[in-house]
Amino acid sequence: MTNKATISMQEDARQAVRQAAKAEPRTLAELNALISAAEPFVPGATRAVLGEGPIGAAIALVGEQPGHQEDLQGRPFVGPAGLLLDRALLEAGIERKRSYVTNAVKHFKFEERGKRRLHKKPSAGEVRRYRWWLKKELEFVRPRVVVALGATAVLALSGKAQPISRFRGPHDFDGQAGYITVHPSYLLRLPGQEAREIGFREFVADLKRASALAKASAEPRRSSR
Repeated sequence: MTNKATISMQEDARQAVRQAAKAEPRTLAELNALISAAEPFVPGATRAVLGEGPIGAAIALVGEQPGHQEDLQGRPFVGPAGLLLDRALLEAGIERKRSYVTNAVKHFKFEERGKRRLHKKPSAGEVRRYRWWLKKELEFVRPRVVVALGATAVLALSGKAQPISRFRGPHDFDGQAGYITVHPSYLLRLPGQEAREIGFREFVADLKRASALAKASAEPRRSSR
């Protein structure tokens, strides 16, 4: 049952998007300033964790949402999943500093258990509230390929749920070249060392394929004559 607090948060989100669209941000910095000033659209959140990386990056990596460490440090993918992502990028021959890294949801949704802040998966409605921000962000960054890390990123980029098991691989996100793969946190949850190693190798292979797509899109087309 929807309560008054939920309705208020939904209206705050809609109002923030309307105000941001009316402001017509002309740069990524202006967009980031707007979302940093907006109230969080998920319960428990504190501050916005913005994307990082260069404009014009060949690859943009989109995750689910910031975690505990990301919220503390104010940077995306710096916790356990981020360390695993860094390792995978290194093995795939992709420089993180030359890639753009962000999340579908910009705030850490959590619930407190004693002194611990436990991650809570954002709802489909919460993901959609952030979708305008993500799309504008990627418009400014202009990556050649967008890599969706997990189901939440797929929902945010495509506007609909699409299971990773079925759609893993190259994908078109409304005209944007993309690639669907798992979120690195999924690999951390796999039972057993062997399963984690296999999953990691498959993840690295996905990143290599995404990188190859980005390189191919940058190559000039040869004349047929």
